[in-house]
Amino acid sequence: MSEEKVDALTQRMAEHMAMPFPPGFRGLDIKGQDMVMLDADAYGYALGVVKGPLNEQRRAGLTRLMTVVERVLPAIDDEYATRYYTHVRDMAALAAEIEAQRDM
Repeated sequence: MSEEKVDALTQRMAEHMAMPFPPGFRGLDIKGQDMVMLDADAYGYALGVVKGPLNEQRRAGLTRLMTVVERVLPAIDDEYATRYYTHVRDMAALAAEIEAQRDM
């Protein structure tokens, strides 16, 4: 596994924390998904990947999260929120990629 990818994930996480949460999305459910929890879960999984390998349960959770993000992203009808959650998706995808490489 490349330290460059972990560094890139750490950078994406910092960028994410600098982005304001989309107005009007606190308490909003899209396709049955609480958008605050989606955001928090993605960051939590990314942080877990930075700290070290995920256990099987957390790895499965990250996989489920990726499925949820892909389902809700097209349903977001706000330009800024779409950018925000695209960043969330990209951060989670990089975390999943790093995790997958740990198995090699």
